Amino acid sequence: MDSLSFSFAPLVVFEWFIILAVLLLFTSGLMLIFRQKGVLTRLAASGLILLALANPLLVNEDREKLRDVVALVIDKSGSQTLEQRERDTERARLAISEQLSKRKFTDLRTIELVENEGSNDGTRLFDALRTGLLDVSSSRLAGIIAITDGQVHDVPASLKSLGISSPFHGLITGSQNETDRRIDIIEAPRFGLVGKEQIIVFRVVETGKTGGASRVTIKRDGKIIQQLDAKPDTEIRSAVKIDHAGTNLFELEVEGVEGELTLLNNTAIVTMDGVRDTLKVLLVSGEPNAGERTWRNFLKADANVDLVHFTILRPPEKQAQDLATARELSLIQFPTRELFQQKIGDFDLIIFDRYSNQTILPSNYFDNIAKYVQNGGALLIAAGPEFGAPGGLQTTSLKTVIPVATSGRILEQPFLARVTDLGKKHPVTHALPGDETNPPSWAPWFRLIGAQAKSGSTIMSGPEGGPLLVLSREGKGRVGLFLSDQTWLWARGYGEGGPYLDLLRRLSHWLMKEPELEEEALRLTSKGRTISIMRNTLSDTIEDVTLTGPEGEIQKIGLHPVEAGIWRATVNVKKNGLYKGSDSKLTGFTNVGAANAQEFRNVVSTTDILQPIADETGGSVRRLNQNTEFVLPRIVDVSTGVRFTGSDYIGLRSNTAYVVKGVGLLSFMSGFLGLLLLFAGIILSWFREARGFMRLTR
Repeated sequence: MDSLSFSFAPLVVFEWFIILAVLLLFTSGLMLIFRQKGVLTRLAASGLILLALANPLLVNEDREKLRDVVALVIDKSGSQTLEQRERDTERARLAISEQLSKRKFTDLRTIELVENEGSNDGTRLFDALRTGLLDVSSSRLAGIIAITDGQVHDVPASLKSLGISSPFHGLITGSQNETDRRIDIIEAPRFGLVGKEQIIVFRVVETGKTGGASRVTIKRDGKIIQQLDAKPDTEIRSAVKIDHAGTNLFELEVEGVEGELTLLNNTAIVTMDGVRDTLKVLLVSGEPNAGERTWRNFLKADANVDLVHFTILRPPEKQAQDLATARELSLIQFPTRELFQQKIGDFDLIIFDRYSNQTILPSNYFDNIAKYVQNGGALLIAAGPEFGAPGGLQTTSLKTVIPVATSGRILEQPFLARVTDLGKKHPVTHALPGDETNPPSWAPWFRLIGAQAKSGSTIMSGPEGGPLLVLSREGKGRVGLFLSDQTWLWARGYGEGGPYLDLLRRLSHWLMKEPELEEEALRLTSKGRTISIMRNTLSDTIEDVTLTGPEGEIQKIGLHPVEAGIWRATVNVKKNGLYKGSDSKLTGFTNVGAANAQEFRNVVSTTDILQPIADETGGSVRRLNQNTEFVLPRIVDVSTGVRFTGSDYIGLRSNTAYVVKGVGLLSFMSGFLGLLLLFAGIILSWFREARGFMRLTR
């Protein structure tokens, strides 16, 4: 394709050209004012000189027309999988591709929009469009056709901001009279104090004919805690209790309605991390001993612990020699009634460090401590030689919750604390630093209180396999018993030292029911579309886990051991949503994809969202399903005008983009032609001057 045009290539810089033209015009003007002869002839000659300096060119361009590009955006986000939308999308794609294949000089650019795994960005149609057209100039773009349900979450204020001026056409899947019901979370806190209530604000949103009030069920970690009726589009405030530390998972589920698009958005997920308020710990030290400071320093090092510590400075034999009472000798009066009767339930943990009954605590107070444990409290005993002696804790009513019976022996010899086979599975002593060697690379201890375990789990042992650390569940509470007072040797770095901080921290957290230290637990985590299942257990065998998907699909998952007390499995799933894993005893949850994903908050197809973009570019937005019939518009070329749509067609813009393959230049004022023109101007001026001179001589 050739194209002819005129151009100039001045022989002097533009400024000098202007100066020369002004001088010539000024001179010609003076000659006119003074009525000089031959002004026009000289002006014509001057013009030829200026034309020669301007160097006019005839340009012959060899042009090659560029092919038009039509962008076809295919929405393959989650909401496009509902009902017949996938089928209609594929049907429209094939028909459009066939029509465009008959359009000359046209390339079809198909851009597939796929939802990003784990994101909560919704349908990013225009982000995909911008990325897909990075190498296409706007002059080549004949139009954009998007096949989508209309639920697009990144619509720009104007397509001009993306550098696009071509017509935009939206072909909407789905039906006009769709029905759906969903739950929207308006407000929910991210954290909450354990034992306190938090407010969740939500509403039920209905589209189409769904009915009146609906039943909403609220679950915490899979257990129903509330049921209430909700009117459509009405904000509801519900108080829920944070039950435990760690993740508390709340499900808000509204009952389905006949004919609605999906049940995926009938459930909303709220996760709140339960955090404990200041942990209240009561430490009662009895016999003065070297390990007393170890317990105090350990507890005081945690800024989250509110420690109440009482030390009995005088041993019983000294008190027996004094006439003064213990109350009179106390530096600070021991508020026993307040602590062990009135406010005993306020403590998260009670620790007795080498305590013997020195008439400080009446017997009914030990009854209160035993009830405190049975009702959910935590008790830790660090025992010394006084433990089984007359007046020791073993002889009080606490014996009902103490998991051992003393033998009367006190072994005083060097020995290495060892983790038992059961302890290797228990989270408190699992993989303790130094335990990987045999024997463990720890400093020895020198005293063990002889006892036999009655209940609970012996997770550490001493010489002759005697119990050293025993954990027990008593009623709703927990008891930990150290049958030695030698942990201070590790704390002070004696010998090789030992992992006393890890051990004491895990032990106290287990006693206070921290979820991550449960010895029997089922945990589900997800990354992308892969779910990891972990089962903590003290048993040698476990059941298969039943995994239930968001739409009720069920599969059995077998787990395999990976470490002592830990079994694992991974499974790939196809759908986003809430998954529940369970066996006969335990249940765990995980959410695949973003919780309350934006993609499924509103799944009802619509033309409203894309209509402003179509109006701006002269395009259109229309449904593929009209009156239960599938109707695909014709594709036509529109060369002029600002409207690219009609009742039964969508228009594409024919572009004139091209590339120049070669250029031919012909200069009018160079060579023989230029010389001839200049010579003609000079001859004409000379002839005019000669005639004037001849008249003058006559």
